[in-house]
Amino acid sequence: MKNYYKRIIIGLCCFSLILSCSKFIPGLPPDTDILDGPVDGLTYAQNAQFLAGDKAFNDEVFNTTNGLGPIFVATSCGSCHAGDGKGTPFTTLTRFGQSDESGNKFLHLGGPQLQNRAIPGYTPESIPAGATFSKFTPPANTGLGFIELVSDSSILALADPNDINGDGISGVPNWRPLASYLTPAANAITQNGKYIHRFGKKAAAYNLLNQTVNAYNQDMGISSLLSPTDILTGNITDPEVSLKTIENVVAYLQMLKAPIQRDPSNARVLEGKKVFAQIGCENCHKENLTTGYSPVEALSYKTFHPYTDLLLHDMGSQLDDKYTEGSAKTYEWRTPALWGLGLSPNSQGGMYYLMHDGRATSMEAAIGMHGGEATNSVTKYNLLSQTQKESLILFLKSL
Repeated sequence: MKNYYKRIIIGLCCFSLILSCSKFIPGLPPDTDILDGPVDGLTYAQNAQFLAGDKAFNDEVFNTTNGLGPIFVATSCGSCHAGDGKGTPFTTLTRFGQSDESGNKFLHLGGPQLQNRAIPGYTPESIPAGATFSKFTPPANTGLGFIELVSDSSILALADPNDINGDGISGVPNWRPLASYLTPAANAITQNGKYIHRFGKKAAAYNLLNQTVNAYNQDMGISSLLSPTDILTGNITDPEVSLKTIENVVAYLQMLKAPIQRDPSNARVLEGKKVFAQIGCENCHKENLTTGYSPVEALSYKTFHPYTDLLLHDMGSQLDDKYTEGSAKTYEWRTPALWGLGLSPNSQGGMYYLMHDGRATSMEAAIGMHGGEATNSVTKYNLLSQTQKESLILFLKSL
């Protein structure tokens, strides 16, 4: 009997200890404060594939025993996209090539990406003589599935290469040939055998499969059936990552949720949104886009709010890196999506590293670096009152 009561007392003590400790365990952050996580409404099978892709993206670390290198930039996908957010100066990539749009002349010398690290016994790459280069900070990953599903016709409807409407904005798509392993989307529009690309700083990648295959090969030196060429030797190698893993990672990127705006009804945020439109930022950073059909019902025919037009724009001499990809000019950059912008410090060490290369360490600095087609907007921004500027920044931080 004594043992019976003893066990009860011990059990009660343990229960009390658990209750006491639970008070100190932090709760989960709200969905508005994080970028990772699946879109709502996935089926059981879709969620299972999302989780498999999440594991491959964030947990699989490559080394010399499972295919890394021999030259590389990173050892895992997640190392450049912490919490699916933006990268930092420590994860910034270097792309090299030339200043005209005739095609990269340095592919045989390791282009377009510099592999600045190597496994023992090998030498990292250096930028070849005569090549121009640019720094690219890894972008946030969330909401990419929505962007992938915007139709070519919708993108072309936003383009205005001759500035017919006279607003000073003349966005254009990046037309490129498809990689051999890609299949055009059902609604794809072609021009002289080239297709509209939409991912990357200069919109050089066609879709998320293209982006993922390139990342495995160019970032980690990992070959696949879709990209079997060793980046160091140029030889065809056996696959080091399976097609199933690539499919899972693509599905993971497609089914990541879109960033959720915080305090959208706040009066100052609403005032900032009004200022954003008044000074012309919305001419390129379009609030609303719509997806087409997707077999993932949660993504199909949805209106979403990325604040981009997916087009290339002349950003002026200050942002001209003398480097290009596809049909993009050296001074043209794809409008980056602004959603999730306010959460950037979560993955950037509490700092902001904005623009294509992270050179701007505040939103105000990023605005001031806009030139070319954005010159009029910057001029209007500089004429705003301090209160209006603060409201604009609050709005951007809410995204």
